[in-house]
Amino acid sequence: MKPSIQPPRRKTLVRLAALGVTGAMGPAGIMGLIQEALANGDKPIAVGINSLQGSATINGVAAKIGMLVKPGDTVATGSAKGSYAVVVIGRDAYLLREGTSVTFEGNREQAGTISKVLIATGKILSVFAKRPAESRLNISAQSATIGIRGTGCYIEIHDKRTYFCLCYGEATVDGSGMEKSKIIKTTHHDSPVWLDESGGHMKIEGTNFGSHTDEELIMLEKLTGREPPFVGLGLTGRY
Repeated sequence: MKPSIQPPRRKTLVRLAALGVTGAMGPAGIMGLIQEALANGDKPIAVGINSLQGSATINGVAAKIGMLVKPGDTVATGSAKGSYAVVVIGRDAYLLREGTSVTFEGNREQAGTISKVLIATGKILSVFAKRPAESRLNISAQSATIGIRGTGCYIEIHDKRTYFCLCYGEATVDGSGMEKSKIIKTTHHDSPVWLDESGGHMKIEGTNFGSHTDEELIMLEKLTGREPPFVGLGLTGRY
């Protein structure tokens, strides 16, 4: 008997389910989302507003699951605790927690091409497809500019400072008064930092990991047919 051959995405999801990953997003948790994807086989993932709890808007209009998010759009989540929106644009995916406002910029002729993410308020976990060297994506958070090509990261906006965790990959950080860019490279949440601009000069200070999980990253990457690199390294579940 020939061994069964599973489609690539389904094979990845089976592997993740075997890890016993659980979480606390929605009634069924992250495992429920993985099981749902397994049941759907290799059906295309819903782009735009993929899932929603509480309220959210796109350009001020009430958002619903299935609504597309295009370059130039601003997505904002409600302030009620536990609200969130999961957004898929092209091969990138985002988890916006409550009280978050984000504008996605890029080529409107290419709906899946985002070149800049402007975070006005809130907390956002993001995973990005790899970009070619000449197509770095920039994240703007207060006065900080974070350049990436393909990675996962978590950002929280606070008063005059920003929490930034590069979950894996490489990023370049620039800010007011910095003489040169700082390059951060991580494998698994190795170097969370505060980007502090309280003195008018960007300071980058190491801090503790917090406020996001491996399970959430796995879920987001799953929505784009990928898995975080730490899964293959056996590091899943440490955070």
